Amino acid sequence: MTKNIILTKEQISFKTKRIAYQVYETYVDEKEIVIAGIANSGYVFAQKIAKELEAISDIKVILCKVSIDKQNPISAIETSLTTEEYKGKAILLVDDVLNSGATLIYGVKHFLDVPLKKLKTAVLVDRNHKNYPVKADFKGLSLSTSLLEHIQVVFDGDEEYAYLS
Repeated sequence: MTKNIILTKEQISFKTKRIAYQVYETYVDEKEIVIAGIANSGYVFAQKIAKELEAISDIKVILCKVSIDKQNPISAIETSLTTEEYKGKAILLVDDVLNSGATLIYGVKHFLDVPLKKLKTAVLVDRNHKNYPVKADFKGLSLSTSLLEHIQVVFDGDEEYAYLS
């Protein structure tokens, strides 16, 4: 199996900064924002966006880890914050790759169970093969691939890249 690198560490860094600026532009009137990252790589990407956002703005960032069974996204979703901690807040839901849209849409559905100020989504790579009516408001890279191809994002210490196989 060959790995075709589609994003290098440097490119991921540039895309993260750009998304952070877009998020700042969208949430500029907010005092605080909840950045909810879908475990595992989505949460790492959320942490990177949070770090960049904190560097360029005075918006208070609250990180939230979202645990979704990606094989069975309809099952119970767990978050590191209670519903009271994100109720009435502005939320950014983050994942690494938008494949079919199932994980993202069930994540959105989970947060819509309580009243929110605003909810947007961000992904590092959007594959354009959605089975659900969900879109990423902020995306690092939009890529049309065949259904047989797979995109993986690696965040492992100093190793950061995304590849197509």
